Amino acid sequence: MVAVSGDSLVHLVDGSLYVFRAWHSMPDEFHDQDGESVNAVHGFTRFLCELLERSRAEHVAVAFDASLTTSFRNAIYPAYKANRELPPPQLVRQFSVCREISAALGLSVLNDHQYEADDLIGSALWGLRSHGFRGVIVSADKDFGQLLGEHDEQWDFAKNVRWGPSGVFDKLGVHPHQVADYLALCGDAVDNIPGVPGIGAKTAAALLAHFGSLDAVLDRIDEVPYLRIRGAAACAARLREHAEQALMCRRLTRIALDIAVAETADALRRRQGEAATLDELCERLRFGPLTRSRLRALI
Repeated sequence: MVAVSGDSLVHLVDGSLYVFRAWHSMPDEFHDQDGESVNAVHGFTRFLCELLERSRAEHVAVAFDASLTTSFRNAIYPAYKANRELPPPQLVRQFSVCREISAALGLSVLNDHQYEADDLIGSALWGLRSHGFRGVIVSADKDFGQLLGEHDEQWDFAKNVRWGPSGVFDKLGVHPHQVADYLALCGDAVDNIPGVPGIGAKTAAALLAHFGSLDAVLDRIDEVPYLRIRGAAACAARLREHAEQALMCRRLTRIALDIAVAETADALRRRQGEAATLDELCERLRFGPLTRSRLRALI
């Protein structure tokens, strides 16, 4: 486990993941003053309270996906995430409320119609790293492995499991700087990224262990048939046939790092919470006394 503490630590939360988890796990028995379902809001708020109570984070941002069909990746590959159903209107509305709660607690809310939460988190981490920050990415998503530097860690909050760069290798068989290439080779069914047909996770990891990068694999493709991997000759043929597709897939799997979201050391410093706004939200959402007291204690 990576040791992390002090003022130079930023927590970057994959907000959409935890809203979706709450939507699927919380019973549909919570309603606001207008009778609208708010089960995801209740679950997300409990998660956020526990995260802030446990971490005592001074620098923190919550990133949300607002680009389910408008991401720059859709322009590169229209079928990107086309396998996913769009969230129903009642969940879209709850996402909006979750952003309100995050902001009322004094947290930075990252939301963009061109970039995904992954890109906003990656750019925030890269921006603050130049100011001496280390990052804790609060998510279970494997894609974030590519962001972990020597002193960063990822935190699967639901399982309370944390790992650093070596944990990425333990999980995927590749190092952080190889994760985008790995996913470009073997694909990612979750995001409808095809990869190279016939190349699975083990083969992708073996290729990167030998060559180091996707570019080197394609530059030295004549060596592939002589590797000690199953079906090496067929693998080389597939790589030749689908080289351009592999490079296109890497444009999808690589997290953007150049969005201007954390250009100063104080960019994501937690602000004073808004008591009046939180009180109004608690009334509107019909939060119980325990949730209300937890929220008030956090501002």
